[in-house]
Formats: sequence, structure tokens, C-alpha cells
Amino acid sequence: MDDSARAGRSRGGPPRVVAVVVAYNRRDLLLRALDALGAQTRALDAVVVIDNASTDGSGEAARGHPSRPEVVTLPRNTGGAGGFAVGLAHATLARGADFVWLMDDDTIPTPTALEALLAAQAGFGAPVAALGSKVVWTDGREHPMNTPRRRPGARRDAVARAAAVGALPVRSSSFVSMLVDARAVRYHGLPVADYFIWNDDFEYSCRLLRRATGLAVPASVVEHRTKVFGATDADPGERFYYEVRNKVWLFTRSRALSPSERVLYGGATLRRWVKTAAGSTRRDVLARAFARGLRDGLTTRPRPNVEVLADLGPVSAEVAVLEGRSGR
Repeated sequence: MDDSARAGRSRGGPPRVVAVVVAYNRRDLLLRALDALGAQTRALDAVVVIDNASTDGSGEAARGHPSRPEVVTLPRNTGGAGGFAVGLAHATLARGADFVWLMDDDTIPTPTALEALLAAQAGFGAPVAALGSKVVWTDGREHPMNTPRRRPGARRDAVARAAAVGALPVRSSSFVSMLVDARAVRYHGLPVADYFIWNDDFEYSCRLLRRATGLAVPASVVEHRTKVFGATDADPGERFYYEVRNKVWLFTRSRALSPSERVLYGGATLRRWVKTAAGSTRRDVLARAFARGLRDGLTTRPRPNVEVLADLGPVSAEVAVLEGRSGR
């Protein structure tokens, strides 16, 4: 990395912001996301696309995009969790980011989305580990899949300070537009890649924000172009396995939550699972997925990231370096 890539916060200049887009077989949406990143009123310093072994030409299409992002093509699909872990490591170490802006390939930021996040961060007057955008669906409704959890018991002065910059204190955030301070990445390490899909952003943001500040910034708006409008309790079929296993891992293996929060969020999870089962058209499929997820959640634990993300090329070494430096 040259000296220009190291400029930014360490030299008193504007922070260096690197966007990381995790892509898998959504070529057309990925190109729209890159269009939107190129149209930001606050220009990005770099864009990195993590191509999770797509088979639809996503990586090649991204390389040909006018914004000329860096495309890191992985030899196998590591899921959203692995993609974000690799992307955070690469953006922090190889691209010298002060802040890493995370999103999926179906996330379309409005032109001022990044500007609003950085304005809230700069105006807050204290370190902010992570900031999240307001996430809407294609018709403008707030997307229930990506609603941040407000911080329970936030102090009145913290709420007032957040309100002064048009924000809310939160306990968790979503990878559908999360701006993460690289200092927090270096201290806490990376998302747990073995989650593969689901709850990886909940675990990671809760880990980052257990004793640090997180903000939701409604002025920063992104569109999440999912196929249907709905929350994570929509009928998930076989993928319910990951919801159950990963939640059990979160409640029993992670340091992201305090004991009281495990009770609070555990109760909310049980209610959501009941709602999911009640609305399912294939309860037999859901029951089998639940049983397997519960079994694996209770009898196994997530493998280390250096094991899960081995043999991916140079990015595997970046993951190892960053995980070795973290204060976990």
C-alpha cells in the first residue's frame, strides 16, 4: 500500500472510506449497486467487490464497470459471513480504510447515503464504532428485515447527543449498509465466517457495540431490493437450519451479549420461531431444519476464521493477520 492509501484520519485529513460489496449470482443487481456507489455525493476512496464464486458472470461484469472496483474472486462460496469477513480484512489492511462501508449486492444506496453517515459520525463528538442506514424496500416502505435494535436503557445524554446529529443509539445493525470504524475491526476482529448466512451481522454488530457507540442514521437511506417484502420470519424452508444453529451459537458461544441480553433476545427469538412455524406452508421441512440446527448449535461451536477462510489466496493471510491482532 502506498503513502496515499495511508492518508486520512492518521494525518488529520478526511477519513479514507472503502466500500465492500459481497456478491453472489446477482449480476444485474450488483451493477446497479456499483452505479449507486459511483454516484455518491461523498466520493468513495475505493470499492471492493467480494465475488463469492458466482457462476453468472458477476465478477467479470464488475471488472468491466465504469467505476473500476477491485474485484476479489473467491474460489468457493463462503456465504455472506465469510464474504464480509474477507472484505473487512482486505479493506482494513490492504486498502488502508479508516471506515469500511458494508453491503450486499442487492443494496442500492441513495446518492447522499454515505455523506449522511459521515456527517453523523463527525458531528457526534465521540468515537462511533458502527453506523447504519435507514433501509427501505422498492416501494419506499421501511424494510422489516433490516430494522436496527435501539439500545435498551441508553442514557439521556447519549440519546440527546445522537439526536443532535439526527441519529438514534442502537445495540445492533445490519450488513445492508453498515459503516464500521476500522479501529473497531482491528480490536474486535471479524464476523464469524462459520455462520455462513443469517445472524452474522447481528452477532458482529452486537460484539462491536457491547461497550461502544452505534448509531442509526435515518437521513442515510438505502434500498434493499429483496424479491419480496418481509422480515426474517418469512417461511425460510431448509435455511431455517442456519437461523437456529447460529442463534444457539450466539447465545451460548459468543461474548456479544450480556447475560440479561441473552434472556431478552432469547425470548424474542423464541417468539419469532413460533411465528415462523405458524406461518409456514411446509412445517415438516421447518421441523427437520429446526432439529438439525438445534443439535449442531448445542454440540458444535464455530470454527476459527483462519480455518474456515483458508486456501482462498492472499486474503486468507489478511484474515489471519487481523484475527491475530484483535483484542478478543
